[in-house]
Amino acid sequence: MEWLFDPAIWAGLLTLVVLEIVLGIDNLIFIAILADKLPPHQRDKARLIGLSLAMLMRLGLLTIVSWLVTLTTPLFFVAGQGFSGRDLILLAGGVFLLFKATIELHERLEGVTHVQTGSKVYAGFGAVVAQIVVLDAVFSLDAVITAVGMVDELGVMMAAVVISIGVMILASKPLTRFVNAHPTVVVLCLSFLLMIGLSLVAEGLGFHIPKGYLYAAIGFSIVIETLNQFARRNFLKNEARMPFRDRTADTVLRLMGGRKRVDTAADTLGGQAMALDAFAVEERNMVSGVLTLGDRSVRSVMTPRSAMSWVNLDDAADTILRQLQETPHSLMPVCRGQLDNVLGIARTKDMIADLLLRRPIAETGGRLRTPIVLPDTAGVLKAMDTLKRAHGQLVLVTDEYGVVQGLLTPVDILEAIAGEFPDEDEELAIQLKAPGRWEIDGAADLHLLEQVLETDALVRDDADCTSLAGFLLAHFEGFPDVGQSLELDGLRYEILAVEERRIAKVAVHRIAAAEMEETA
Repeated sequence: MEWLFDPAIWAGLLTLVVLEIVLGIDNLIFIAILADKLPPHQRDKARLIGLSLAMLMRLGLLTIVSWLVTLTTPLFFVAGQGFSGRDLILLAGGVFLLFKATIELHERLEGVTHVQTGSKVYAGFGAVVAQIVVLDAVFSLDAVITAVGMVDELGVMMAAVVISIGVMILASKPLTRFVNAHPTVVVLCLSFLLMIGLSLVAEGLGFHIPKGYLYAAIGFSIVIETLNQFARRNFLKNEARMPFRDRTADTVLRLMGGRKRVDTAADTLGGQAMALDAFAVEERNMVSGVLTLGDRSVRSVMTPRSAMSWVNLDDAADTILRQLQETPHSLMPVCRGQLDNVLGIARTKDMIADLLLRRPIAETGGRLRTPIVLPDTAGVLKAMDTLKRAHGQLVLVTDEYGVVQGLLTPVDILEAIAGEFPDEDEELAIQLKAPGRWEIDGAADLHLLEQVLETDALVRDDADCTSLAGFLLAHFEGFPDVGQSLELDGLRYEILAVEERRIAKVAVHRIAAAEMEETA
């Protein structure tokens, strides 16, 4: 036992253990891929059995090392090429690796999924273990030959095999978990096995491929994949900074086709075109409206002050009666002198009855309801909760100084989701005049306009505007004149009418590609 105290023996043992582990990595990767086909409760058992069989096989081969060396003697010749027992084993193992790795790659690259109507069907335990045994036989041959070529002591060889298999058993589960969690790593590992199988077939046919070439290719690929994993981790980390709600909304809209137009042939053949065929425009717009409600303020959905109908008690009774008879609204704010001096909210039919009976509207007791007020900074979801408790009453929206900015009804919320529902005294804010040409009211909602124009350049988180007029004022240096235009994201916005220091009408048309090139 004097060899136990020889430093050279320990150095050889350490080197051989490292080499055995390196030579066993490909075996370990394939065992992980095969074990994943089993039910979860059988995977650890399959890995343990597979690696234990690998250890027993290597120990058995080491005991007949003298016979293993003689396997290099040619058994027969084909076209002048001699084939030994070692060559036949390498050929069989290489063909098996090429076949199995090709099948696995095909399933993953083609996206083959085995859909079952009942519970998931797994591979048989015996079949998986049998495949592992065949792999062990192929990979053990390389490991044993390496051991024979490096160390003379049989005990050192066996110790190195036992230690390396023990390390691989401990590392098999974390490695399997990592491989299954990263699909690109599985494809890379299968590519390695294809390359190893090809090298085994070549060596079995007498063409020696230096191992250094294989190790260099594998090492380079691992470095590239490592950089790819780092890049993916950083991408996910940056994406996680976006609120989960926003990420979910973006994902849903992207799956449904989003708002962007499909202009290229590549897009037409891609998933976006399929989504556009699967969902109608109205469906995508309504889903978009629902998913963006939580990010919108009351100002973006309310009826603005300039479009409000209200009753001024300082007007003559005949004037008020004529106004009430012509209005399509069932509820109206009752004010005195100016809109900001709100006395309450009254039903139109009650006010008509009071006027016909010559009774003052302001003195009708319980018929004049106390107004419900919301700040213009409130969110739409908060406004919806308020409307649910309002029992059909409209809600007034005011700024921080108490100045009335607009009013809110359930119809305004519905329009934010499904588009415009104009009253009898209103016309559509967005009118299609011709394909790719629209005439739009300056008060048109930017969220609805994005859906109609199929663009995402109108709504910005850092902008304070909610209407097309506000958007255009933010882009012009001064108040625009009639005829002035702005080009943005393939659309031209031209001012058609200006009324009382506000943009009243805007013509929008989509710029053709040829026209854009001439402009550029």
